[in-house]
Amino acid sequence: MIIRLLIFMCLLGMQTTAQTKSFLLTDNGDTLNKIDNNNQKQGRWKIRVNALRGEPAYDEEGIFKNNLKEGVWRKYDAYGLLTAKEDYKWNNKNGLQVYLSQGQLEHEENWRAIDPEKKFDTIDVPDVYDILKTEKKIIKLESYAVPYGTWRYYDSETGRQTRTENYDAFGKLFVPKPVLNNVVTDTIPKKIIKPKEILDFEKSRKGKKSTKMRDGMTG
Repeated sequence: MIIRLLIFMCLLGMQTTAQTKSFLLTDNGDTLNKIDNNNQKQGRWKIRVNALRGEPAYDEEGIFKNNLKEGVWRKYDAYGLLTAKEDYKWNNKNGLQVYLSQGQLEHEENWRAIDPEKKFDTIDVPDVYDILKTEKKIIKLESYAVPYGTWRYYDSETGRQTRTENYDAFGKLFVPKPVLNNVVTDTIPKKIIKPKEILDFEKSRKGKKSTKMRDGMTG
């Protein structure tokens, strides 16, 4: 029985090795940076990105699935400090992305990933002035990751939120119309300027009993 078990484990190891073209092992014996026989990255990876065009070098780690980034990926600076926590789907950013500076929260982004196999997508577009109303629209896909929802920016020293940005389902930045006294400015009625003669007449009639004015109509 023991001999059969050993033979089975050897065959299993040979089969696993045959399916993997190359890989690395950590000190704990975990498999890293695996490439299968189809030259596709699989499983957990650690990648070193060298400095380029003024951008500092960094390390990143996460999961590949059939050569595509999937799930949470983390970036670290040259000192080992976490600088970003990004979420991927179909190799595109999806959901909440967190960015830090010197270990302090700098800003947060929200993205919507789209299946690259799709050419069109049906989305619910919320009404700008009524969050309870939505309208379904079919759009042609030009990009497979678009900004979506609220982006927040922070003062890295105090942690105080400094500003926000909101993106609609098309990835377009929403810019609210300026409001004056709770009224949208482009709906404020224009002030009517009365001629001096009318103002003088209204002033002379102020406080007097109103009388019926003839308008020239007959019948």
